[in-house]
Amino acid sequence: MLQSELLSLLRRVPREDEKQHLVKTLQCLDEVTMKQDSGAANVPACFISTHEGFLGSIKNLIKDFVVTEIDISGQCVNIETQPPACASSHKYNETSAKRWENKHSVSQDNDDDADYGADVTIPSPCSFDLSVILGQAVSEELEQFVLTLKDENTTKQELSLGYFSDKHHRANVHRAVRHRFPFLMTVTIQPEIRVREDPDYRELSQLVTEDEAEDFFRFIDAKVRGSSYTFGPDDNKEHRTTVHHFLSRRFGKLVEAKSFNDQGTTAITVRLREQGRPKKRTTEDRKEEEVYTAFTLCKENLETLEAISYMAAALGVLPSDFTYAGIKDKRAITYQSMVVKKVSPQRLKEKAAEFEKRGMRLSQIISVGEPLRLGRLQGNHFDLVVRDLRAHGASDTHSSGANTHTRLAALIKEAVENVKARGFVNYYGPQRFGAVQSVQSDCVGLALLKEDMVGAVRLFFTPEEGGDDPQSQAKRHFLQTGNAKECLALMPLSKARERLMLRALNRYGTGPDGCAQAWLSLPHSTRVFYPHAYCSRVWNEAVAHRLTTLGHSVRRGDLVWFQQGQKKLEDTGETSSPQIHVVTDQEEQEGVYTLGQVLLPMPGNTVKYPENSMGSWFQERLASDGLGDCRFRVGSLKLNLPGCYRPLLACPRNLRYKLNRPGCEEGGVGGEVSGGSRRNDGQRNGTPVEGKEDSLTLTLNFDLDSSCYATICLREIMKCDP
Repeated sequence: MLQSELLSLLRRVPREDEKQHLVKTLQCLDEVTMKQDSGAANVPACFISTHEGFLGSIKNLIKDFVVTEIDISGQCVNIETQPPACASSHKYNETSAKRWENKHSVSQDNDDDADYGADVTIPSPCSFDLSVILGQAVSEELEQFVLTLKDENTTKQELSLGYFSDKHHRANVHRAVRHRFPFLMTVTIQPEIRVREDPDYRELSQLVTEDEAEDFFRFIDAKVRGSSYTFGPDDNKEHRTTVHHFLSRRFGKLVEAKSFNDQGTTAITVRLREQGRPKKRTTEDRKEEEVYTAFTLCKENLETLEAISYMAAALGVLPSDFTYAGIKDKRAITYQSMVVKKVSPQRLKEKAAEFEKRGMRLSQIISVGEPLRLGRLQGNHFDLVVRDLRAHGASDTHSSGANTHTRLAALIKEAVENVKARGFVNYYGPQRFGAVQSVQSDCVGLALLKEDMVGAVRLFFTPEEGGDDPQSQAKRHFLQTGNAKECLALMPLSKARERLMLRALNRYGTGPDGCAQAWLSLPHSTRVFYPHAYCSRVWNEAVAHRLTTLGHSVRRGDLVWFQQGQKKLEDTGETSSPQIHVVTDQEEQEGVYTLGQVLLPMPGNTVKYPENSMGSWFQERLASDGLGDCRFRVGSLKLNLPGCYRPLLACPRNLRYKLNRPGCEEGGVGGEVSGGSRRNDGQRNGTPVEGKEDSLTLTLNFDLDSSCYATICLREIMKCDP
């Protein structure tokens, strides 16, 4: 157990401050453990059908799990089809601020709207991989040059990065070097690029800390309209005046600076002037920024965001310049549409061979007029292989092979037909919570909703049980010492979220305010993921309780989608619209609605709860976690959770199966359970698992709405965790 590991550390550490850090961590983990023990699995074992099911395993091979996005026109996205049309209503726009007295280090100021907006954050240094952009040899030479600059006796004041004939490539080099090393300035002597130390940086770093100087120069280079940057507290008026004079002298045309007093401390805040750009953008510049290229991405054993990070580094753009309709599984082969901004089709094609070496295949690369909107898809098509099939229990262990296969064929047919007819309980899948993590995402989300910033940080940095990889070692060091700077040096460069938080903790401290700043250093979409994970866990428990206590019929007080006009749920499979109806006593008696029309609310501050026993269940469940009076709004983190409604049941479409005999690729003893054409037949694989020569394999093909999980559909079919 992780607690045992930390207790062992507690006995060994000699320093009292280190012991205090470990004690606090153990207290956080004890609370989480009690919740997990009492509330056990994030995905309850409550099903809608009563068939027996069977045992088996998935994802033995990467090719056993193929996910293909279904676009808004209902077509599967793959290497043979064109990328789907983008949302015509979605235009890229940076909203300028109405006020800029923001205490956060780098953010875009917005009005306090209902959703708090998504704040703008300056990307981490690891967003740009110089070894990809410059090549490994030049990148290492640049790193060495940076080290020599700290030597006062150095004679080398300038370094050539090489010759770059392509204008876009030169722009990417300038951007990447300046972001990774803000204290360097890049100079083009066409077509050569040289770097030298920026004298303005040297002067500023003598007035403020090096971290502040680096962050300020990244803020200047980002040029996010309406954004602001705040230096650390400075109660020395004479020193503040010196800083003001420097900023006015060197950056007066670009920024304006003011001192603000907050709770007895004073700090300098800088914002970009509305018309303070260094030069007027030309028509060519505007055209370049409005370039959008769509493509189909096929990735293998990669997370969507991991793939985007690598492509962004290679192309010299930001990860936020990529847009997509949805995130796909990691341990799978997945096909999805994407759009990248500021990269031409030709440039993307030039990088395709390099991306393929990293498990990413790009196709259907075309120019489009706008980005892709999240959620703009109908769903996903799945081609799955389940291996090592066997019946539940040990009753069939002495049966002959033929009898076993016949028995399995009957079980599978019954299971598939049941789920095809009745659907499955629409639980959030284990990947929503971080299934393999020692402390799951919903626990971090609960701490954030309770505004326990310190506890949330400690849970976030809890290492995997028994993990000895560099990331786990770095996290363990932080929990033991509380030293963010030392942990930052140990944390792998690829761990962008952890490094962003550690930089903020090093700057602002590990107290409540410092931990809040650490969370603010993450993009809004990342911060809100954790409270959403908590609400998803509550929803899973709610649907299991609803089925257990109220049965499989529609009851008075249940919520259903407003039936007038036969409106349908949004493509996301969830809705925050108020068009819901509370089932009446008469409607229950007459059986007006079916269980497939029942909705359950995801906790939030705008949703309506069922007007039956489930309403009080939600109140008691939230109160048990200390959220009885929760407004689902964390102002200090710019988080607002309005909530939504999710259908209790989901139903697979175009469901087909094939039961393959050992060593048989295409033949089988199974069959089809629905009409229509078969898709992606080439993805079937009936090869037996090594050591399981006599076992059957099951191929399943089906479509699901977005936000529905194939693993949950399989649980309902198999009556076990696959």
